Amino acid sequence: MKFLDEYRDFSAVQKMAQAIRRITTRHWTLMEVCGGQTHTIVKTGLQELLPETVTLVHGPGCPVCVTPLVTIDRAVAIALRPEVILCSFGDMLRVPGSTLSLFDAKALGADVRIVYSPLDALNLARANPNREVVFLAVGFETTAPANAMAVWEANRQKVFNFSMLVSHVLVPPAMETILSSPDCRVQAFLAAGHVCMVMGFEEYLPISQKYRVPVVVTGFEPLDLLEGIQMAIAQLESGRAEVENQYVRAVRRPGNRAAQERVSDVFEVTRRSWRGIGEIPASGLRLREAYSRFDAELRFPGRLLQEAEESRECIAGLVLQGIRKPYECPAFGTRCTPDIPLGAPMVSSEGACAAYFHFGRRENNGNPIVSIAGARN
Repeated sequence: MKFLDEYRDFSAVQKMAQAIRRITTRHWTLMEVCGGQTHTIVKTGLQELLPETVTLVHGPGCPVCVTPLVTIDRAVAIALRPEVILCSFGDMLRVPGSTLSLFDAKALGADVRIVYSPLDALNLARANPNREVVFLAVGFETTAPANAMAVWEANRQKVFNFSMLVSHVLVPPAMETILSSPDCRVQAFLAAGHVCMVMGFEEYLPISQKYRVPVVVTGFEPLDLLEGIQMAIAQLESGRAEVENQYVRAVRRPGNRAAQERVSDVFEVTRRSWRGIGEIPASGLRLREAYSRFDAELRFPGRLLQEAEESRECIAGLVLQGIRKPYECPAFGTRCTPDIPLGAPMVSSEGACAAYFHFGRRENNGNPIVSIAGARN
């Protein structure tokens, strides 16, 4: 693998941007699926290097952003039980639920702990046999193998005070939902390279063929993204719709078969609700019946105190579908900030709203400018 600096070289980035300008003759709208890609685009000002005829919109590839409100409420309810240690990645703690976040629950005395791996939570369960340790398992296909391995190990080691609250989602069904919407603006996708490291990219072939859209598997550095954009526009300009792999240094067509087998052994596909988007058929993972004793929803049944309801002011769903930009929300940067978020995209380190807040250029009056610069004024 080459040094990362090679993929951040400004002269190479400029040359690639010039190559994109040379081949672009029409207006095109591309969606980068991954929130990590969104942050690179906004932070480094890549949009400003592109011709005005090329528009980048931001997809639902931020796992924190699409975790449904009811899952946060359920995690809070479980965390408030005195026998429970609830474990989560750090960016989930401040995601607002209907009334409380996990951070709020921790302030009320709940034993909520940040971990860096589900195996950390499993180790915690072994060390605390008299407590129930629950891991909030969110994410796309990227984090599914590690979560599957933790459940598999818990079963093998007979650590039965360990369970998972699972809210895994899958990328291809979300792409199809976006493409089938009458409001769809997307003409090509930049697919998330880390997802494809696990799953490969064969599952994108039928989507590309059915909807006649180019799909380019792309990395996360500035040069990766510009090369992916160039490959997508070259397809659009020539009337092609194929799946191509820009991220060849990390992604192979079949993906990681061993990881896929572990995921398939522990999880099965199910319907899943996406925050701001709604329910998408066959778009999530749940634990198979053989591992149901590790399912926190079954271990801690009970009705939530109130019906989960999103903020009526938040337009996160439209942002996640590429229909609106974060700065088009009337609450952006005023009533919704990282300190007082209305929606998850303002909380997550991969959220589009947080990216625009931290790195978007502002006018003197504080309002965001449509074009994006590489640093916040």
